Amino acid sequence: MEIVFFYYVMNALSQLTIEQKKVYYGELAKLCTENRISLFENIVKQRTKHLTIVLENIYQPHNASAVLRTADCLGLNSVHVIENSNKYEINPDVALGSSKWIDIIRHNKADENTKQCLQSLKDDGYTIVATLPSEKNVMLDEININQKLAVVFGTELKGLSDVAISEADVYMKIPMYGFTESFNISVSAAITMYSLGSRLRRSDVRWQMSEEEQLDTLIKWVKHTIRYNDRVEKEILHRLGYE
Repeated sequence: MEIVFFYYVMNALSQLTIEQKKVYYGELAKLCTENRISLFENIVKQRTKHLTIVLENIYQPHNASAVLRTADCLGLNSVHVIENSNKYEINPDVALGSSKWIDIIRHNKADENTKQCLQSLKDDGYTIVATLPSEKNVMLDEININQKLAVVFGTELKGLSDVAISEADVYMKIPMYGFTESFNISVSAAITMYSLGSRLRRSDVRWQMSEEEQLDTLIKWVKHTIRYNDRVEKEILHRLGYE
């Protein structure tokens, strides 16, 4: 029954115009406190889809969960998780609820999930950035932020797959000045998100989400705070005549 409700609501929402979504969001917002809605509406203005992170086949869940937490803190709206041989399970003690506030897009249904994921991002206008230690790579602070960026990180043991490397448009290196050869994956992702995100926010690039993207995100966030949200949504959709 819950699955039926879910697909009913998702199908109904996909048919709404932006003006209808505004009315629908207004009705949902009445079920939350004013402080909670104010917080949501302030934070969503700082969210971006201009930058996203891709984690390929990460086998240590605490590292991937740390990336989710940092992505939320730094205003990213999504993280892509490629599950080739390793299925990712969120570590709640590390993620600290961040998975509720960002989109986790899993790629695990294709024969070659890496290729499918990166091609879908390219189709959506992203430049694929592979993180590699090669001396000939572009340094992190030299990456062109005018283009939408999807930065790909591989496992600590083997790094990125050959497929990820061949599909990349740019090869990026994070500067290091010590003896060890690489950062921990979660540290590498954090440095990258902070550096590119800070540059974006100081730039003239239109990095914020569109009005409809912000509205869709607000609806999702409000739903996370409402008990029996599918039934509540169905009732509201029916009352508004949006079925």
